[in-house]
Order: sequence, then C-alpha cells, then structure tokens
Amino acid sequence: MPQQIFIMDNDEDLRRMLRWFLESRTMCEVCGEAVNGVDAIEKARALNPDLILMDYSMPAMNGIETGAVLKAMLPQVPVILFTSQDTSAIESAAISVGIRAVVPKTDIGRLAGHLEILLC
Repeated sequence: MPQQIFIMDNDEDLRRMLRWFLESRTMCEVCGEAVNGVDAIEKARALNPDLILMDYSMPAMNGIETGAVLKAMLPQVPVILFTSQDTSAIESAAISVGIRAVVPKTDIGRLAGHLEILLC
C-alpha cells in the first residue's frame, strides 16, 4: 500500500509539481493538500497521513508554527519543511519543534533521499 503524503504550500503550481513528483514513486500517494497552516491542521487531523511535506512561508501560520501544532497532534508523523528560504536560518527552530528535516526547494534530490529514508 502506498504511503500517504500530505502537502502544504500556497503555490498551486508547486503543489501540482510535488504531487507529480511524489506519485511518480510507487511507494507514495498524495492524500491531501492545504494552502495555509490553519487549513493544514484541520485536514491533517482528519487524514492522519504517513508524512507531511510543507512550506515555511505560508499565510496565517508559518511552517514552524504549523509544524509545532502538527507534531503535538500527530507526534508519530514525520514532517519535512520544503522551503525557498535560507535553510540554515530556520533549521534549528524547525528541529526544536520536531520537524524531521529542512530541505531547500532547489534540491529535489535531497527531498527524494529523505522520502526514501522516512518511508521505507
């Protein structure tokens, strides 16, 4: 059975690209999408995904704030922050709330590596 992945990003084109990238792997299926942190919290609670992939820069709540709520709500679900921001500047804050990894949006190969590790 494919692993269920939840995507949070306010950029529709990026969500479409991520869905294609993730579902091109036989082990992955996108179970839902959200456009901001509030939306993500509601949907993730209902969907209980195997992994959450989210952006840092979001309306309403940023990725760190949303990640903290998601980790408290679903502590067993790994969260990856996929961002165009300077990853070194936000990595310690992300790790401190339980986010598993911070991956630059420019490094799809690194994202693939984290998926392999977390979903196998």
